[in-house]
Amino acid sequence: METRAVGASGLRVSRLGLGTMTWARDTTPEQARSLLEMFVEAGGTLVDTAAAYGAGDAERLLGTLVAELGLQDDVVIASKAGFAVRRGERIVDTSRRALLRDLEGSLTRLGTDHIDLWQLHAWGEAPLAESLDAVDQAISRGMVRYAGISNFVGWQTAQAATWQLALPGRTPLSSVQVEYSLLARRAEVEVLPAAAAFGLGVFPWSPLGRGVLTGQYRSGTPRGSRAATEHFAWFVEPYLEPRSRGVVEAVVRAAEGLDLLPLQVALLWVRDAPGVTAPLLGARTAGQLAPALAVEDQTLPYEIASALDDVSGGPNAARPAR
Repeated sequence: METRAVGASGLRVSRLGLGTMTWARDTTPEQARSLLEMFVEAGGTLVDTAAAYGAGDAERLLGTLVAELGLQDDVVIASKAGFAVRRGERIVDTSRRALLRDLEGSLTRLGTDHIDLWQLHAWGEAPLAESLDAVDQAISRGMVRYAGISNFVGWQTAQAATWQLALPGRTPLSSVQVEYSLLARRAEVEVLPAAAAFGLGVFPWSPLGRGVLTGQYRSGTPRGSRAATEHFAWFVEPYLEPRSRGVVEAVVRAAEGLDLLPLQVALLWVRDAPGVTAPLLGARTAGQLAPALAVEDQTLPYEIASALDDVSGGPNAARPAR
């Protein structure tokens, strides 16, 4: 698999990443092993996790598998801190205390002495200077190699990047993680331009529109799908509406004409969109991951990519004209 630089940093990762949000919950240890083996076999290197995933169980499972498979030198582990579920409530705590506590827990669960890319999981109520100071401390103590942000809107991305560049000794941010797909193009308005201006790599999450762009919901909610589960139905439902159906049908038509699967068309559109470093694949089984990895040598014709731009929200201003 081809690799790409993470923004202006020296870090390079595969141009597809493997997400672990469902690990140790909807994805069993056996399935996770198959996913990781298949991903690495295909040349994938970037594996994304978070302290919040499965209340830490996803990190714990990833650390176990990396050790058992001897992949310590083959994968780039990205994790996140500052977001958690406590006493049954989803909270954001980006205080220095919470971030460094999350980091120490992540290192223990992952069985490592450092994390390759550590990201603030969300914008919080703590002063931004305090949150970013925790990042600088983690870097200076050798606990983290590169730093990034996740789920920041445009002005937050610019403010965080500017703060880190304001004084010598602060750690420049390397990346931003944001939802981006044919069903979620808001990132093009401010986040992607901010990333380009500050030299940040971009990691889109849910590049398949929370699974809707696979086409599996065209005639209902399949048993075993995310929308059929109690803990993920809320996540998928916003994209099960008329406008989304129109985009899905356009993707299906494009797939039929190109002899590809709808998920492959949707993934290629994101992977090769201007400014993108690596979409994060949230596959729960090897059967879901295989067709995504099979597009390594594929690209969308310019006319198809532009037509999908038009049907999903209008031209992408950053896409080079032909």
